[in-house]
Amino acid sequence: MKGELTGGCLCGQVRYRLTNEFRMLPYACHCTDCQSRTGSAFSEHMLVGTGDVHLEGETDCGWYVQPSRAKSQIVGCAQCKTRIYAINDERPGMASLRCGTLDRSAEVEPHAHIWVRSKQPWIVLPPDALVMAEQPRTNEEWMALVWPK
Repeated sequence: MKGELTGGCLCGQVRYRLTNEFRMLPYACHCTDCQSRTGSAFSEHMLVGTGDVHLEGETDCGWYVQPSRAKSQIVGCAQCKTRIYAINDERPGMASLRCGTLDRSAEVEPHAHIWVRSKQPWIVLPPDALVMAEQPRTNEEWMALVWPK
């Protein structure tokens, strides 16, 4: 997805604008943490520059320590608790935007699928899908996976 994007939370109290500065390709995460956090089979994310997300409305934050020991700050709507993005202390300057909050979320097609070793067995991925059993471990591996060529 190119150009400026907009999105918001479920109740409409938080809106955001995403400028077209730094943006990686979207990916689907099938890890059990994302399954628990969303109450669904996977989640869709897009890594963006933290300075490119411009929020309006009252947000609150939560913290979570990932299995890798990275600390994630989760930012979402203070009212409906929709998660908008997370900041991982292992990737400074980057935010993991939740693609389902985009106004045009139907246009998002994951470029890659990570943590497929824990994906739900009834999910069938396209035969040509770019997949990883777990996830990239370094910023360089993330760039190789989801940086637009």
